Amino acid sequence: MSMKTSLEHDHSPEAIDQRLSLGNRPNYLRDWVYGGIDGTVTTFAVVAGVAGASLPSGILLILGLANLVADGFSMAASNYSGTKTEIDDYARLRERELRHIRLDPQGEQEEVRQIFARKGLSGPTLDATVTAISANEETWVELMMTEEYGLATTQRDPVKSALSTFIAFIICGFVPLLPFLLPVSSPFLWSTLMTSAVFVAIGSAKSRWALVSWWRSGLETLIIGTAAAGAAYIIGYALRELAGVAM
Repeated sequence: MSMKTSLEHDHSPEAIDQRLSLGNRPNYLRDWVYGGIDGTVTTFAVVAGVAGASLPSGILLILGLANLVADGFSMAASNYSGTKTEIDDYARLRERELRHIRLDPQGEQEEVRQIFARKGLSGPTLDATVTAISANEETWVELMMTEEYGLATTQRDPVKSALSTFIAFIICGFVPLLPFLLPVSSPFLWSTLMTSAVFVAIGSAKSRWALVSWWRSGLETLIIGTAAAGAAYIIGYALRELAGVAM
C-alpha cells in the first residue's frame, strides 16, 4: 500500500517565517456552504410544494422569486447578526480578561500555570513558560482567550459573512427556478435534476476542506437536500385539493 509522502507546504525556516508573518486569515467557507445549501433547499422546496399542489407555473415563479430574495436577505441579516454577536462577545471577554490581568496578575499567572501543567509541563520549564507568557500582555490575553474560553483569536468580518451567504444563496437558489423560465418540456423534472447537481457540486466542493471523499460529501449533501424537498412535495401534493378550492 502506497502512502502519501508529499507535504502541503515547505518546512524550511524561511517558509515557516513567511507563513507565520501572514497571520491567520478568517475562512468564509462556512458562510458560502451555508448560503448555497439553504438557498437551494428552500427554493426547490417552494418549487416542489407548488408542483405537488399542481399550481400554475406563474404562481411557482412568483413564490419562488419572492422567497429567493426575501429569504436571501433574511439569511444574510441573520448571519450578520450572529457573527457580530460572536465578535461582541469576544470583545467583552477580552476586556474582562485584560482587567483581570491588570488587577490580579498573580491570580492570572496561576491560571496560566495550571493550563500548562495540564499539558504536561512541570518544574523549571513550567516556571519559565509562565514567566515568558506573562511578560507580554498581548500574548497573555490571547492565550487566555484560547485556553480559558475556547475562542479563536481570528474573527470573521460580519459584512463579508453576510455577503458570502447572500451571494451563494441567490446563485444556488436560482437554479431550481431556471427551467421554468426556459422553453423546456417537463420543467419540474429539469429543476429536480439541476437541483440535485447543485447539491452534489456543493458537497463535492466542500470535501476539499474535509477528509471525506468528494463523492461521499456530495452524496451526503444530496440526501439532505432531497429529503427537505421531498417533504415539501408531499405536503403540497397532500394539500392540492385545498389549494384548488382556494383558486
